[in-house]
Amino acid sequence: MNNFSELELTPLLHRNLARNNYVQPTPVQAQSLPPALQGSDVVATAQTGTGKTLAFLLPILLKLNAALPPKDGAKHHSSIRALILAPTRELAIQIADSCAQMTVGADVRTAVVVGGLSEQTQINALRRGAQIVIATPGRLEDFLSRRLIDLSKVSVAVLDEADRMLDMGFAPAIEKILSLLPKSRQSLFFSATMDKTVERLIQRHSVNAVRVAVQKTHAKTPEQVDLQVYEVESDRKVELLRHMLTLEEGSFLVFARTKHGTDKLAKRLSSHGVRAVAMHGDRSQNQRNQALAGFRDGRYRVLVATDVAARGIHVDSVAHVINFDLPQAPDDFIHRVGRTGRAGQKGSASTFSTRSERGEVKRIERECKVILERREVSPAILTEMAETSALAVAAAPRKMHQPLHATHDRSRRPKHGRGRS
Repeated sequence: MNNFSELELTPLLHRNLARNNYVQPTPVQAQSLPPALQGSDVVATAQTGTGKTLAFLLPILLKLNAALPPKDGAKHHSSIRALILAPTRELAIQIADSCAQMTVGADVRTAVVVGGLSEQTQINALRRGAQIVIATPGRLEDFLSRRLIDLSKVSVAVLDEADRMLDMGFAPAIEKILSLLPKSRQSLFFSATMDKTVERLIQRHSVNAVRVAVQKTHAKTPEQVDLQVYEVESDRKVELLRHMLTLEEGSFLVFARTKHGTDKLAKRLSSHGVRAVAMHGDRSQNQRNQALAGFRDGRYRVLVATDVAARGIHVDSVAHVINFDLPQAPDDFIHRVGRTGRAGQKGSASTFSTRSERGEVKRIERECKVILERREVSPAILTEMAETSALAVAAAPRKMHQPLHATHDRSRRPKHGRGRS
């Protein structure tokens, strides 16, 4: 499949695809959509940012076609027909936004069932009649135990980022939820990795699934994301980051390892005039939504986040990802880097590491099958960093004509453009 126009979809879905500028499918969409649209179970292994959302929304919406009358007063079908499980509130909300884009002109109702948002609002959405429920496992399990939701008519079940949900300890909740669904349903599993735990879950809850695998590095080649590592001592990392902010253009998504470190870094940057905001699990849902919205619309140039909080973030045209702290697991490196260079756009990802972390950097390269270009932080740069005054980042920063010293400079500034759902 080379074009969405080749798919046998409803005119409404084709119009909404065109309205949102979806023309050519990503690899995971091209491989998983044909069997999924035929009703087969599908297990797709693909990293974040490769278009998985659309890969499961189109089969759901096509299957619901009989319950998709135009907004002309036709009777609305209130039974829940599709369930989508996601690891975080942010990802669930973004899936709901994508669903809204694809159902313009149709009477489709969705309910987002997640923690941290008004419970009563979610209950009301279910009572009004929702055909699609997008949920995190914990809140959904709670609603099921209180008999606030009926999943007996579900015909399509989706697990998005299954590996992350299991890593977060949701395995018991997921098992319980899936065991309550009709046996005859269609199951669609999407996961960045496929370890034994994920495999066992899939084997228990799918039938003759079609396997789709998009290589980890497929969308993260050097042509799409420049990968570099700067060896710098811990007490100089903030100075290096500030220095990069004065030289480079565009937005920065910065990953810190701990919640405390996330807050501390955002405050330090703000004290130097950088429009920065933190996002982690201890912040309220309203604070997290405001931080993400502010980053999207440019009120904040820097979003500092932990891995769990940033999982599923979809922000178009993130210019730079900074691994301020090394990820705890090599696979998290792929998830972080996937926040830039989305859907074929150019991007840049820089990793800060200390001399003692050289072994960890090599492990990331080996297990993720990537090569990080070594960038030297020269004595002259260290002096310039130390002399850098408070940044006036509200003004457009200077273009970086001479990058931090590199033996082979491959740095490219990403083109800003629209990403895929």
